[in-house]
Amino acid sequence: MMRANQKPKPNAPPRPLFSCGFFRRCTQSVLSPTSPHQQPRRKPATTSSSSSSSTSTSQSFTQWRFPHHVDQTPSTAPPPPAPARPPPLPVATTLQETYQIAELHLASVSESDKLLALQLLERVVVPDPPSDPTCPPGLMRGLVSCLRGNRIVTAKYVTKILLALCLAEGNRRVAVEAGAARAVVETAAGLENSAVERALAALELMCTTAEGAAEVRAHAMTVPAMVAVMARLAGRGREYAISILAVVYGRGGAFSGEEITVAPAEEVARAVALALEGECTARGRRKGAHLLKTLEEYGRLDLSQNGT
Repeated sequence: MMRANQKPKPNAPPRPLFSCGFFRRCTQSVLSPTSPHQQPRRKPATTSSSSSSSTSTSQSFTQWRFPHHVDQTPSTAPPPPAPARPPPLPVATTLQETYQIAELHLASVSESDKLLALQLLERVVVPDPPSDPTCPPGLMRGLVSCLRGNRIVTAKYVTKILLALCLAEGNRRVAVEAGAARAVVETAAGLENSAVERALAALELMCTTAEGAAEVRAHAMTVPAMVAVMARLAGRGREYAISILAVVYGRGGAFSGEEITVAPAEEVARAVALALEGECTARGRRKGAHLLKTLEEYGRLDLSQNGT
């Protein structure tokens, strides 16, 4: 019974379901499967430190659950432009037009233009060597310039083209006047075997002209270059080198009173005899034997005394 003057007590608030302080603290904090228990936030997260903490926690959880992958989203930046290519050569209808187009491109300072010209000439003149019209001197000078550049790629094309052009008798004098004979002598040592073989074949054809023969006899590098190449090559390459030596020491050369510069005949004979012991064509053996007899006939070398 309540007293008349006693006021009723207000209803007490319901007790929480869990009275344990641990659970009460957990329900008031941010749950994270990887981070330690955090203190209740006293105010909204407005500072940079709280933002970075939340971000790092989120990243940590993501990296824990899934492997890290590089972002493969395609870039919006445009791809780099492709390198500019030289314009294609115009289609020629006649051999003379081919010569004119190639001559213009060989005169260019661009290596790409020169290579295009050489490829055009190879397609036209190598499969079917022309006999007419005669190769323009400017085009031949361009070929000689490319040969002197001593680049493997261009030398491969130049030697093919030069040999094909020299098959026509009218082009041999044009080649000699453009300096092709001197260029072959001076670059032979640095060419690859296949290229030097073609170059020597062209030089032998140039030597069928009086101007070409005089050119190789007058060049101080002819004999040492041919001796070195003869020892390095075999088969037809060795044959061509012996043929050019025969031009130097033939009846119209060293033994005719002509003023020329030659190596000692004894050394040349030894090199020729050694070359004949190795791989050589039948024509090369005939030319080599004739050269040795020529040296002996003119008293330049006594083969029996030198044991050759």
